[in-house]
Amino acid sequence: MKKVNCGLPPFQPGKIIAHGHTTRLNRILWSTRYMEMPQVCVVLSGHTVDEMLKDAALAMAAGADLVEVRLDNLWVREVEIEDSEDEAETKRRARKEIEYEVLPLESVDLDDALSSFKQGIELPVILTCRPERQGGHYPGDEESRIEVLRTAIKSEVSWVDLEVDISIKERDSLMEMAKGKTQVIASHHSEEAPPPANEIISEIEDYVSYGDMVKICYPISGSEGALRIFEAAWELRNSEIKASLMGIGSGGDWVRIHAPLLNQNFVYSTMQTGWHLSHSGRINVSDLATAWKLLGYA
Repeated sequence: MKKVNCGLPPFQPGKIIAHGHTTRLNRILWSTRYMEMPQVCVVLSGHTVDEMLKDAALAMAAGADLVEVRLDNLWVREVEIEDSEDEAETKRRARKEIEYEVLPLESVDLDDALSSFKQGIELPVILTCRPERQGGHYPGDEESRIEVLRTAIKSEVSWVDLEVDISIKERDSLMEMAKGKTQVIASHHSEEAPPPANEIISEIEDYVSYGDMVKICYPISGSEGALRIFEAAWELRNSEIKASLMGIGSGGDWVRIHAPLLNQNFVYSTMQTGWHLSHSGRINVSDLATAWKLLGYA
């Protein structure tokens, strides 16, 4: 994994840093400590296996380190909402509104889909089946969703995403299955705004034993929430905890953009483009690479 110089020790008189071994930002900061760059994970777009495979190929070409397959997206289809506004107003819209049509559970051949992903995606894969209670689209009950996760782990995928609110009994069973072959992301997608930074950190510390990495995401509506997430990430930057923090909403991309400085483990990105990304706190993978270069992180 590529390493860059992102530490922030004080200036050391008389110590000369060779320009060929550091970044522009760190030469300014007179820093000599190196840390690993975050792994960039592209969340695949699409609601069919073929659509996701195409997005995975684009992600690999764009330099992603791994991709996330949202299995729950296989059970829905996007439907554009018909607009009653006049044509001129419609043209001014940069992105059409959509709703989701739920498909029957039996419409997805999970084994066939997993086989296609395994054969068609060269990068490491995170398999996720997000329930509706955490913003996902899986239409079945929790028992059937757990079976989807069992099947995902049996496929010997690199990573599996397990929500922190899964029952202890089922979590223990899934983690035992995953042991030694599949790493676990303990994820939490809160419905509430970010609490103060110290509470975010306490929450993350509570989830450390739930997996190999903690992913936590909050909805935000302004700079206060974004700053709370950023502050928590800053306080955790030198800890041994592997984490990925983010926000959904304007300002949610601050932690993603400054992830190398904050020593984040993963940064979630997308191949999508458009103004709507910044409003939702997401960022295109190429824009992320450009930002890191301009900021001197890479």
